[in-house]
This record gives sequence, structure tokens and C-alpha cells, in this order.
Amino acid sequence: MVKEKYQSVLDLGEKLSIQDGDVQVKGDRLEIRGTAATPYEKDLLWDEIKKVGGDNPSDLMADIKVSDESVYARHTVQSGESLSLIAKHYFHDPMKYKQIFAANTGILSNPDVIHPGQELVIPNL
Repeated sequence: MVKEKYQSVLDLGEKLSIQDGDVQVKGDRLEIRGTAATPYEKDLLWDEIKKVGGDNPSDLMADIKVSDESVYARHTVQSGESLSLIAKHYFHDPMKYKQIFAANTGILSNPDVIHPGQELVIPNL
């Protein structure tokens, strides 16, 4: 029953391709382990855990590691996006576009010009 309760967390883990994933039911408690690619993906998992089980679920133990702590996320630009939209998505603040631009000056020369398919580094702030 506890595994069914957290099925959306397990589904998200699969969607994010969590590495070394291990899920075990021990009594009435679910234990989840794995490695997310970036801190952003780890945050997504924790947000889903809190959505299902609350801020401090007693029926779940999760140990989620991160393989690349050097960036917050990596983002592939989609058609119609701008740095301010991307900043709003990751940081809830469109003005943080400046930090994203600064982290990507190796591939960007103008913060107003990005192209679909470019992979941007989203820095740790």
C-alpha cells in the first residue's frame, strides 16, 4: 500500500532516469535510494515526495544523491523560450536571466539571442 501511495515519485524517478535506483518496502515504510543527475532533479523528486507525503513523511525514507553538483541544471532551449522565461522556470525570478547568461558566455554572445537545441548551464545560485 505504501508503494502505491508514492507511485508518482517512482514514476518521476523513472522519467528523470535516476541512476542506481533502489526501492524497497520494509514493513509499512518505503525506502528509496538513487542518484539524480543534478540538484534540480533532486529538488523535483523531493517536491513530489512532499506533495504526496507532507513535509516530513514517516512512511518514507529517501536517500537521493547528485552526480553533478557543479551546476543546478542543464537545459535544452525549446522554440519560443527566452533566458528570462528559463530563469523564471528554475528560480521563479525572470531577472536571474543575467546569471544564466553569465554562466553560458562560451556559447552565448547576447542575452536576447538563444536558439532551440542549445544546451545551457543553469548555475547554482
